[in-house]
Amino acid sequence: MVPPMAAQSLKLQFPNEKGVLLAARLELPARPPRAYALFAHCFTCSKDIAAATRISRGLCAEGIAVLRFDFTGLGNSQGDFANTNFSSNVADLLSAAEHLRQRYEAPRLLIGHSLGGAAVLSAAPELESVLGVVTIGAPSDPGHLKHLFVPGAHELETRGETTVQLGGRSFSIQQQFIEDLDRQRLSDRIGNLGAALLILHAPDDDIVELDHARRIYAQAKHPKSFLTLDGADHLLASKRDSDYAAQIIAAWASRYLPPEEDEGHGKEGEVTVREEAGGLAQTIEAGRHLLRADEPTRVQGGGDTGPTPYDLLLASLGACTSMTLRMYANHKKWPLESVSVGLRHSKVHAQDCQDCESSSSKVDRIDRELSLAGPLSDEQRTRLMEIADRCPVHRTLENEKEIRTTLLPATEDD
Repeated sequence: MVPPMAAQSLKLQFPNEKGVLLAARLELPARPPRAYALFAHCFTCSKDIAAATRISRGLCAEGIAVLRFDFTGLGNSQGDFANTNFSSNVADLLSAAEHLRQRYEAPRLLIGHSLGGAAVLSAAPELESVLGVVTIGAPSDPGHLKHLFVPGAHELETRGETTVQLGGRSFSIQQQFIEDLDRQRLSDRIGNLGAALLILHAPDDDIVELDHARRIYAQAKHPKSFLTLDGADHLLASKRDSDYAAQIIAAWASRYLPPEEDEGHGKEGEVTVREEAGGLAQTIEAGRHLLRADEPTRVQGGGDTGPTPYDLLLASLGACTSMTLRMYANHKKWPLESVSVGLRHSKVHAQDCQDCESSSSKVDRIDRELSLAGPLSDEQRTRLMEIADRCPVHRTLENEKEIRTTLLPATEDD
């Protein structure tokens, strides 16, 4: 696996079919995503469990964007867990897929851990965009969960509800949860998956026995693959195990996902900006690199998911300044150890700007502060200060500019 590239981890919310807001996190690669994936967590877990986080970020490093979310009533999602069941989990998963389709791109890959694995097996036939499904320690039948509720079976029968202890936490379970499990026929869904299947399971899993993986494999049609996670536990708590799972999934998925192509990416000096559905957030494609822009939440429609346009402008000037100073110092073989550039944008009255020729009442001013570390002489520092004004972006901002705007013909999608 290649070293992780700089990426973005975005907090999101989206409504499920009942209007309940579900909390999610989207891991976006630094380059335009090869594909989008959905990750469904284990029973009573959350999107932030270690295995889900590590696997998502491992896939992100391979160019696959991953959305992981909390099911209703869990983690940071709204709703009452006691009113949920396996069917509602599948419905939440389909709502997450629809959110991806509307805001970004329909998911090509579904990944489910434990009961989340059963959920993705159930949901996959409903999603035409899905090309691959991955299960990790998944039961072949959601009814496998019923053994967890044996201590409260009498209370369930008499009161229709009981409290169980799972992972050191208390959860309210209603009789409808058990009845919903009894109605599931997962084998039919597995037999009509309509996508390639990868089954990952630990031989020593003491929560969901290995035989469940055998049954899933037997029920599925080709293409299907089965790999044991030797030495791992059910939750893949070890970083070594979850990182290994991410490597396996990425390598396997490459067989079924669209290949990465240089064609279609903008050339150097060409940038494409597209607004996301709702709000002011923007996706910026600069060659193979993916950036974001947004406004702070105090601005109506702002979601604070990325720098503001002016922040990006300052970042461009700062980066160009630092690069220019580094190249000049290296050429001169000067002992410049590091460069730091601080920038601030403001509007000032024209009469307060000594070097401005504008007759407007206010002009834009950018204050730039340089910090140069290293045993430089005073003459060298002065020269570097002069060189800072020669950086290409600085000159572009000060030169006379022409911006031409062309309205392209409407397309069928407009």
